[in-house]
Amino acid sequence: MDKASSQECPYPGCFFCVMKEGNPSKRRSCILKFFRDLPSQDDDGQVLPISGLWNTAMAHPNDPEFIELGIFECMSALIWKGLKNRRWLYHDQNIYIPYYAAHIIGSYTMNMEEFAERAVEAGVIPPLVELLRGRLTWVEQRVAVRALGHLATYSSTFSAVANHGEILEIAIQLAMSSLEIVYSHFYQYPDQRMSYHCDLLTRGMGGVEMESRKAEEWASQLQCWSLQLINCFAFKPEFLPTLCKPEFLVNLPVMWGGLVNENSPAGIGLLRTICQHKLGRGPVAACSGMIEALCNIARSSDDWQYMAVECLLWLLQDPNTSHKVIDKAVPTLVDLAEITNLGDHKKLGDSIISVLQECSSMGNRSRELIEETVNSRQRLKWEKTMPKEDLHIKQAAALVVKLEGNSLFSSGDIAGAAEKYSEALSLCPMRSKKERVVLYSNRAQCHLLLQQPLVAISDATRALCLHNPVNRHAKSLWRRAQAYDMLGLAKESLLDAILFINECSQSNDPDLSMRQNKVPDYAERLVKKQMRAAWLFKEAALKHGGVHRKGEEREVYGNETDDSEWETASESDIGDDGRDHMGLDDEEEEQEEGHGEKWKNREKSSDKSEKTSAKGMRHGYSIKLAEDEL
Repeated sequence: MDKASSQECPYPGCFFCVMKEGNPSKRRSCILKFFRDLPSQDDDGQVLPISGLWNTAMAHPNDPEFIELGIFECMSALIWKGLKNRRWLYHDQNIYIPYYAAHIIGSYTMNMEEFAERAVEAGVIPPLVELLRGRLTWVEQRVAVRALGHLATYSSTFSAVANHGEILEIAIQLAMSSLEIVYSHFYQYPDQRMSYHCDLLTRGMGGVEMESRKAEEWASQLQCWSLQLINCFAFKPEFLPTLCKPEFLVNLPVMWGGLVNENSPAGIGLLRTICQHKLGRGPVAACSGMIEALCNIARSSDDWQYMAVECLLWLLQDPNTSHKVIDKAVPTLVDLAEITNLGDHKKLGDSIISVLQECSSMGNRSRELIEETVNSRQRLKWEKTMPKEDLHIKQAAALVVKLEGNSLFSSGDIAGAAEKYSEALSLCPMRSKKERVVLYSNRAQCHLLLQQPLVAISDATRALCLHNPVNRHAKSLWRRAQAYDMLGLAKESLLDAILFINECSQSNDPDLSMRQNKVPDYAERLVKKQMRAAWLFKEAALKHGGVHRKGEEREVYGNETDDSEWETASESDIGDDGRDHMGLDDEEEEQEEGHGEKWKNREKSSDKSEKTSAKGMRHGYSIKLAEDEL
């Protein structure tokens, strides 16, 4: 039967026929010969077995069979052939081969250190470096930086990567320019896109719109994989002087992967590695706007929030940097001091308070905030010794004052209501977390209406830290999204708005649950606005102009030319009767503990949270909000 099959195939030594060989010894011999001979052949159809190998590498990256038979030597030789022989590269479909070859190398080296060692011995690094330089196109750069990032991950192969001194410099430049490269070389001119790029992006199954969406995803991956490669160098102090240049550091907080690549810690992950080193903390602390950016990330509900918190704590613990950052960092860290656990990071609030108590050389306001936080902890300990009857009296008194605040709010005395909520917080027992969430959230709404977004962010953050689960109180998410919008912080506003919609979609609270599977207009408006403002290619589009098609003119995406099209959050949330869509929180209407899952499950967790995409958020939910609440 095997003999008959081989006679039917017109191509001697066909890879697919070889794979069907039933005799294991003969099969291995034929595969070995195939890998050895393929780079020297000029036959048509070579891309077919290479694409088959690509599929195999993706499906079985830990299978050693091809590694032992010379696949790395074969892929390396094919990349060199494409670089040196342009006549061969542009013949038939050979243009795909360098991409597939580099991708195969990356797939087989992403999990197994012994495979990475074999790859280095096979000489894969020099041709990958040439692709990284941009000798072909950005598409090949993407898979080259991926493969080199895997090789740099292992201690046994890092030095082989680092010996090519230009790799770090190229990766830094690529991280900073990748979005502009993909936009100007592919996204901007749909009619001039290279056909093999389009085929690789969509597997031949999509039109212009799908190509554009996939281009955003690949551009983000190109940037994030560049950062991953750089991160491997950042663990070595000798490379920090190259890394810690202000023009690079200042851009790291805005390299966030976007909605299309939420699985990468991106810029904040690299900053965390840099801040672990004394040599790195000095340049970070001196970088203009860096501490403010870290504070924004630390307050966010992003799954990488803890990384920003750790950066701030390390900077405060270092006597050479503490005085430079303390007055900027303290307000944010105080807001987070009541957080308990954040993912796998236990007792994070305790760690924050411990570091703050050790700090010195600060301004009066920072000192007052720290003293208030420490006193709150002392108050909690004191309350544990109080009789239950006394605690119930304090809780009842806080409830009375809160209701007075609700009444003042309803009558239009917003400032008076905020004062009442502050008074209620001073009375409310520290362990009555649900009630304190309500009070902080209501006070945040007051500050929104008083046009005090910074204070609103502070209160909403405190409510989110106290809530169980952390960062999942829907109304506080919405209020903070509005406050971020007032400050022009599009990314932060977008993430909170999406999480708000997600929480409402999973809520047991009838006042928050979706109706008719539709996103409310006010939430959809804010999400759309922030998606435009935080668009991955926005800076590149502003620099190079909008997307151009033959015979058409199209404005820059994300460039709002009509201010009336987008309402501010505070405007869009006021109904015809002058009342806000999001009513005052009430204790009886608090969400049940345990409902509400993460929008983005970036780390493996036992709760198996359901992932909801931004695209899904924009299309199918409806929210009924209580009329008697803020």
